Amino acid sequence: MRAITITDDSDLLLTDVPDPRPGPAEVLVRVAAAGVNRADLLQRAGHYPPPPGASEILGLEVSGTVVAVGDGVTGWAEGDEVCALLAGGGYAELVAVPAGQLLPAPAGLDLIDAAALPEAVCTAWSNLVGTGGLRAGETVLVHGGSGGVGSAAIQLAASVGARVLTTAGGPERAARCRELGADVAIDHRAQDVAAAVAAATDGRGVDVILDVLGAGGLDQNVRSLATGGRLVVIGTQKGRKGEIDLGRLMTKRASVHATTLRARPLEEKAAIVADVRERAWPLLEDGRLRPVVAERLPLAEAARAHELLDSGAVFGKVLLVP
Repeated sequence: MRAITITDDSDLLLTDVPDPRPGPAEVLVRVAAAGVNRADLLQRAGHYPPPPGASEILGLEVSGTVVAVGDGVTGWAEGDEVCALLAGGGYAELVAVPAGQLLPAPAGLDLIDAAALPEAVCTAWSNLVGTGGLRAGETVLVHGGSGGVGSAAIQLAASVGARVLTTAGGPERAARCRELGADVAIDHRAQDVAAAVAAATDGRGVDVILDVLGAGGLDQNVRSLATGGRLVVIGTQKGRKGEIDLGRLMTKRASVHATTLRARPLEEKAAIVADVRERAWPLLEDGRLRPVVAERLPLAEAARAHELLDSGAVFGKVLLVP
């Protein structure tokens, strides 16, 4: 098969590699499209290696068609259209996937666009509703609402009955976030985010924050939490190490959580996927959730896809099509 490999100079090269084979409890998927994520850029730079035993090929989510099933697999058959959460291997024509990480391709949705869903929805849902405990009537702040995870998080938070605040860079991107369901969209290039959150909540703060900034947003986030609030950190775009005012955190009886999805044990990922299938996937049927696709590019243009994502100019997901 053809796949993208990383050269010694960190260039991305389309080349021929051996076809994967499905092991026990795995399926083999012919890839229709692969989603591009910031984790891919980190891996390419040498900062985010795949978990032990995972494919060295980039790519954490795909859509496609099942072409073979391994021993012990039930519920999936050759010809099924699916999308899948991966630990690696997506930038390729074929990928072997643990059966517990498969989701049915949503009916009525273009199979290529379905590649924008697995990583974004599993990340957003598990952290907002699972780790963050977001409930109807609460208020959430989603940082980076124009990103792949952010655009999914806005829709998911709105679907559970939360009031959604989000940040985005520029008035046009903020307006698009409102179209996705955000009640308040804060232009972080022109506004003080903490002040805008305080104004939008009458000084109360928010119950849950989904954060991709990391250290650079830590103090601002703690200030923006309501009493009993939960800060869930899923990215470190503005640094890994920072200081926190524990006194303020204690006074608010607030908590800080930090998670990753890729390195979790198979059983945990399967449980997340099963929860998403049961509770979030129906939202695709009634239109409350939809993939937000910025660009479709040929697999050979993976380097261009990385440039686009790194530029911060895209709204939603970039997809690679073999």
